[in-house]
Amino acid sequence: MKKNKKQFAVKPLLILILIIAFQLLTGFVFAQNGTLRGTILDEKTGEPLFGVSVLVKENSTGAISDFDGKFEIQVAPGTYTLQISYISYSTVEVTSLVVTAGEVTVLNDILMKEEASELETVTVSAAAIKTTEAALLAVKRNAPNVMDGITASTFRQIGDGDAASAVKRVTGVSIEGGKYVYVRGLGDRYTKTVLNGMDIPGLDPDRNTIQMDIFPTNVIDNIMVSKSFSAELPADFTGGVVDIETKDFPEEKTMRLGISGGINPSMHFNSNYISYQGGKTDFLGFDNGTRAIPTGGSSTIPQFGQVVGNPNGAKGQEYQSILSSFNKTLAPTQGTSLMDFGLSFSLGNQIARPKATWGYSAGLTYKNETEFYRNAEYNLFAKPISQGETELDPLESQRGDIGSNNVLLGGMAGIALKTATSKYKLNVLHLQNGETKSGLFDFVNTNLGANFEAKQYNLEYSQRALSSILLSGNHFIGGRDWEINWRLAPTRSTIEDPDVRFTRFRIPNNTISTEVGLPTRIWRSLEEYNVTGKLDLTRNFDLFARDAKLKFGGAYTFKFRDFQIQSFQFPTGDTQFDGNPNNILNQDNLFSAENRNGVRYNPDFIPTNPNEYQGYVTNAAGYASLESNPTEKLKAIMGLRVEKFNQFYTGTNQTGSIKYDLVEMLDDLDFFPTLNLVYAVKENQNLRFSGSRTIARPSFKELSYAEILDPITGRTFIGGLYKETTNGGNEVIWDGNLTSTRINNFDLRWEAFQQRGQMVSLSAFYKTFDRPIEIVQFLADPGSFQARNVGNGTVMGVEVEFRKSLSFLSPSLEKFLWNTNVTVTESQIKMSESEFRSRTLTAREGQEIKDTRDMAGQAPYIINTGISFNDFARGWEAGVFYNVQGATLNYVGFGNRTDTYSVPFHSLNMNVNKSFGADERVRLNFGVQNLLNDKREFVFSSYGAQDQIFSSLAPGVKVSFGASFSF
Repeated sequence: MKKNKKQFAVKPLLILILIIAFQLLTGFVFAQNGTLRGTILDEKTGEPLFGVSVLVKENSTGAISDFDGKFEIQVAPGTYTLQISYISYSTVEVTSLVVTAGEVTVLNDILMKEEASELETVTVSAAAIKTTEAALLAVKRNAPNVMDGITASTFRQIGDGDAASAVKRVTGVSIEGGKYVYVRGLGDRYTKTVLNGMDIPGLDPDRNTIQMDIFPTNVIDNIMVSKSFSAELPADFTGGVVDIETKDFPEEKTMRLGISGGINPSMHFNSNYISYQGGKTDFLGFDNGTRAIPTGGSSTIPQFGQVVGNPNGAKGQEYQSILSSFNKTLAPTQGTSLMDFGLSFSLGNQIARPKATWGYSAGLTYKNETEFYRNAEYNLFAKPISQGETELDPLESQRGDIGSNNVLLGGMAGIALKTATSKYKLNVLHLQNGETKSGLFDFVNTNLGANFEAKQYNLEYSQRALSSILLSGNHFIGGRDWEINWRLAPTRSTIEDPDVRFTRFRIPNNTISTEVGLPTRIWRSLEEYNVTGKLDLTRNFDLFARDAKLKFGGAYTFKFRDFQIQSFQFPTGDTQFDGNPNNILNQDNLFSAENRNGVRYNPDFIPTNPNEYQGYVTNAAGYASLESNPTEKLKAIMGLRVEKFNQFYTGTNQTGSIKYDLVEMLDDLDFFPTLNLVYAVKENQNLRFSGSRTIARPSFKELSYAEILDPITGRTFIGGLYKETTNGGNEVIWDGNLTSTRINNFDLRWEAFQQRGQMVSLSAFYKTFDRPIEIVQFLADPGSFQARNVGNGTVMGVEVEFRKSLSFLSPSLEKFLWNTNVTVTESQIKMSESEFRSRTLTAREGQEIKDTRDMAGQAPYIINTGISFNDFARGWEAGVFYNVQGATLNYVGFGNRTDTYSVPFHSLNMNVNKSFGADERVRLNFGVQNLLNDKREFVFSSYGAQDQIFSSLAPGVKVSFGASFSF
């Protein structure tokens, strides 16, 4: 195991300092003039128009739009009219353009309509262009797949500070835990998040999604959500792909500082809050070595059996030195919790030069959040032995308090260069996250007759870091006849859980034994390298006398992971204790020549360690797709993606009887066809059909022998390679052969787009899952869970989405918008023979066992609805939003282990944003989360039995507020 290192990257900070200096130095350039910038798009397709003539009528100054449809003109302060003309398009005149010295006037989206006659002129006010969402509607209307999103112009209007706050406004999207995106209610395994079109790991590399709250909106150009598959997208998703595109050329010079805070009366300024003393750099998200392992990470340390006969020998002295070096703090202390607070800083600009345009943007984010849960519960229940009894038997009960402090520090910087035919972009991202967690519980065990009560103490620290570089280029040949895009993204991510501490005292006599659980210390380490490259080529041509596109390209991903857990248990011998955990490792209690039956350590990872493994993945992909218009109203997009996926593993099982040395665990060659048909019922209405095949693959830890304990909840994750048998090994419950899941997707959708961002759609979808991966309770070990393939499954559902102004009720309600997404599904899994047999054998009297059940992770219904108020002219935006999803199967039961379901969490949130001044230099926001003060609970559910708590946390009501200032 590697020693802790300071994870905070210095290079992004140096880049940021240089950019700030450059920003200040260039601030006086062209100060005597003002700048006009805009983007010209095709009204029908939403695509940028290249070579459009832009003329200032008052002084005949002009420019030509580039391949991004962008232009820039320097003029003296004043009021102007722009004349925009292009062959076969109606001329557009933009009036009332006010230009101020040293300032940039931005025209977000100027839409040009293709006409047979070029004599028509369309006149529009500049104010109308600055607030339009028509370009986004055009993109969604003409996209080859079902797509939704939100753009930078909307960020400015609504004042959201980070991507998590912004993306939850996209139809059909919800945010889990304030960080992670779920599309159509499908969880992490079936939802994917990418950055600038590239697959990079987040702070948790085992998740398919990136934390959204780390990206300030000032550095984001748009967030697009693809809800159906097309060949250029990665194939490992089912619900949706969320693409966060950072700005390469900010429209105007910005430098913004933000502060934020949050108060939860049940959590903050609470004198009962529990924590423990860590390192001096915890506030920056990394440990400074305070929690370093006393062995230095060596796997050749002395064991008790080697030294008990001669404690004064060399090995004995080394053993005692290590033993006395363990931190003696094992219990949390009480103190007063602080409120949440955060800081953010971002800047950006573009600089036009005769032969090229330079752009830069950067952002820093710091968040410090404290949570305190009183009366948190983690329980285990099982079906009683007698089939005539229905009420569940308690196995373990754990209730108490949890205190946590979570720090997130992120830095991002980007620079871009654009010439007449090419664009290059370099982005650097570093994230640092540290979380301190403490627990104090009353524990009751009634399992297998081992009845006892205990006090349980938990201390944890986890630090995570992510460093990523993205280098990309776009090239245009023959105007826009050919487009070549390439991207390269190397990433390094690490997780360190140094010195996780777990202690139990049996009460009332304050004893420690193997029955109650020996004191345990755990050091976990994960290091992962990820390199992804992508090449896309697009050829625009005519087919059937209409515009067509041929896209083809490829991608390659390499991932390598090194994972290790070193854990120690501390047998206490005949030592007597007073119930204070901090006295267990007192020097007088430790093993020595004078105290040979004192407290000692046993390294659980010697001689075999199933929690030490290495793995790597290669994924080579190629694709081709054709987009054409066979008729005037019908668009057809046909594509095929091919992925060759290989996953290798080096590790061993618990006993060392099975060892793998770089063994190929997955060798998949898959073809992913996709067909999207879009029929234009009217200019603003589409009827869509899509059919595709996608995949869900097991993660590194799922395809391993790892046994990963969560000491606070007492739950253990079991790697999918472990086999489980019953009846003396005669019946195989799980064979350890974990494979990928193949999914067929069919969607039918009618959609209508209206002005001012309004829309309505009706959808029906059907999905089939071949051996989906679900988390199943491990029969042999209560509180353990394993990823397994289960029987084939299906999901069918209907979805209604609409965004509608309330002006249809009354003109006075024009500024109110009603946004709703309702999904109703029916899911079904055809149980495997072993699962069906286990449920039959443990059925209650009168219970009918079918060979099908609900699919894990799929909610039977999801409701997202809210009413927002927007007065952009006065700088007001407010809204009330409600979300709930039906009871969802969480962990699959087996044998006498019953299923666990989520309890519907009724989330009602309110937010208000206010911008001040025409240039919106000052923005204030206020919000309240969980207005209904609901709890997050999961329950054991069984036939004829009352539901019993699996886990329960009360998040309370949180009031958040913030302010940002532009310089």
